Amino acid sequence: QVQLVESGGGLVQAGDSLRLSCVTSGRTTSRSILGWLRQAPGKGQEFVASINFSTGRTSYTESVKGRFTIYGDSAKATMYLQMDKLKPEDTATYYCVAAPDSVTMISPADVQFWGRGTLVAVSS
Repeated sequence: QVQLVESGGGLVQAGDSLRLSCVTSGRTTSRSILGWLRQAPGKGQEFVASINFSTGRTSYTESVKGRFTIYGDSAKATMYLQMDKLKPEDTATYYCVAAPDSVTMISPADVQFWGRGTLVAVSS
């Protein structure tokens, strides 16, 4: 079993930055990737970014490219999502997820483990 615990959400203004953290614990395998999905109010879950710690490969949804950066610290078993130039449309609950390394742009159906989520609200 894998546990994923997010932190770092909050209320910010447009143009501000936030850094989300996801601390992992439990048994993970080298055949897994970690990533972030988000769900805006009244909408479905959307892929944001993923990272394969074995290969270093990262993937992003188009709307966050150039603004968000996903990275990790293996020694701390922690993954981060640095979010810069935030926009009101980034408002959502952000979920840390684990998925098989056969995928890159994680869909909800791919997710093996979910965190509980952290809320990011961006005001205009």
